[in-house]
Amino acid sequence: MRKLLAALAATVVAVVALPAGAQAAPGGSGPYPADYETTIRLYDHTIYRPATLPAGLMPIVVWGNGACRADGTWFQNILKEFASHGFLVIANGRPGGTGSTDASMLTEAIDWAVAENSRLGSKYRGRLDTGKIAVMGQSCGGLEALEASADARVDTTVFWNSGLLSDLDNYRLARLHAPVAYITGGPDDIAYPNAVDDYGRLPAGLPAFMGHLPVGHYGTFSQPDGGEYGRVGVAWLKWRLKGDQTARSMFAGPSCGLCVHPQWTVTRKNLA
Repeated sequence: MRKLLAALAATVVAVVALPAGAQAAPGGSGPYPADYETTIRLYDHTIYRPATLPAGLMPIVVWGNGACRADGTWFQNILKEFASHGFLVIANGRPGGTGSTDASMLTEAIDWAVAENSRLGSKYRGRLDTGKIAVMGQSCGGLEALEASADARVDTTVFWNSGLLSDLDNYRLARLHAPVAYITGGPDDIAYPNAVDDYGRLPAGLPAFMGHLPVGHYGTFSQPDGGEYGRVGVAWLKWRLKGDQTARSMFAGPSCGLCVHPQWTVTRKNLA
């Protein structure tokens, strides 16, 4: 168990981080090329948003980094990808930041977004769908996501390469109240057995999806637009936060897209 904890805390993902305060060119495969910014009002976070805000309301996604590392641009490939499809994405940590994070920072990000939606003078005033909120995290950040997901405002949670480290924390699973997805890197992912164990302990009746792609603990985050993880993550967000039925077909139904995909191994419950 100590070995697993140390490995999660030391997770290194090959994503190029930019210096604090820098901004990269807009990116993502979606219709709204996305960039990131910072604000004094949410100092210890990095905000990803379409460079030109869409006409429709943007659901909110908050993100915990692997290793609970306070670098908000460490996962920028996949986070820009999410934002480019019309989501406001807030990552723990400043661009290129150092130090560590905790679950309270995810809740702080939700609070900030909800407040900005009604604050006079905010560029996000009336532009956010504060009734549609997702929490996500990779590895150690997934543990943060689990804790933050007890918040009644959370509409879905995605755990990337993550699972509880001790049975003493299993009570946290009972607090989940909205649909969840577990995405792992397959049996070679150090978090694989923990994720599988968590999935088996989820509250009865909770809609849940588990998908394994044999890419290991580091996933496809470093690939352009987050690679296959980016494609799947966008579809989950579109389904759960925007009601997109085409996106739903990737996960639900007798012949779901990932169910018949040769590289994915899928388990589902309560998704009908």
